[in-house]
Amino acid sequence: MAAPLQPAVDAWLHKLRVERGCAPGTLDNYARALARLLERAHALALPAWSQLRGEHLQSLLADLHRQGLGAGTLRHTASAWRGFLRYLAGEGEVTANPALGLRTPKLRRKLPEVLDVDEMGQLVEVPGEDAEAVRDRALLELLYSSGLRVSELCNVRWRDLDAAEGSLRVTGKGSKTRIVPVGSRALAALSALRAQDGGGMDDPLVRGARGKPLTPNGVRARLRRRAQQQGVWKRVYPHLLRHSCASHLLESSGDLRAVQELLGHADIATTQVYTHLDFQHLAKVYDGAHPRAQRRGK
Repeated sequence: MAAPLQPAVDAWLHKLRVERGCAPGTLDNYARALARLLERAHALALPAWSQLRGEHLQSLLADLHRQGLGAGTLRHTASAWRGFLRYLAGEGEVTANPALGLRTPKLRRKLPEVLDVDEMGQLVEVPGEDAEAVRDRALLELLYSSGLRVSELCNVRWRDLDAAEGSLRVTGKGSKTRIVPVGSRALAALSALRAQDGGGMDDPLVRGARGKPLTPNGVRARLRRRAQQQGVWKRVYPHLLRHSCASHLLESSGDLRAVQELLGHADIATTQVYTHLDFQHLAKVYDGAHPRAQRRGK
């Protein structure tokens, strides 16, 4: 039963990898979504993808929801199915896309956590001039200065940094390249790091203690350890610094488009979540300061 169905899945994943240059993590997510679909198709004893119906997909989504998959995962799963079946329609293997009418749970947008400016300063101002302090200070300053994703940080090389211009070339999601500014504090920390480590142009910008490139998990471990040492008792992780950078920039400038460009968001709707954070800050100030907004004690 596997022979008629599996080759189409393999062909689409190959197309995503070779022609569209999808990131490995994205490909893994697509592969998981299609593995679930393939398993259901086998359970239904479908002889070909043309026999798949919308009710089959909706039933599978409902089962996955009962198994505990969250709304975001279900929406990404349905999106993968739509893309695969769109590909099959283009290849003439199905006459219509049965995934077009799929109903998925509404995604409750969770506001990102951020550190306030004082907490951020406490975190990045690492004392000492020992090798580990110099590395961690550069890592923290760069993450906060430029709002990098952890994968972007781990992939940048010294050749990507233009210290004179104060800019860094990074490769983000979908292998898209963008230029981001690097602040003066981060440039100073990177200068001290290069003087210490003597990195060549093709060497990673931030390396581990033994000179090997830092992995995303290595970055996360460093951040957790440094947060404890710096007395920041919130859960600190790389994306928290990205969120904090975006929130503080938007709070100061109000320029949503500039923040979108900095973060490399394809859709400005993704960036707009930070306007809600900014409004929350405004609402707290308003409630505490406006004479007609303050609540009287009972």
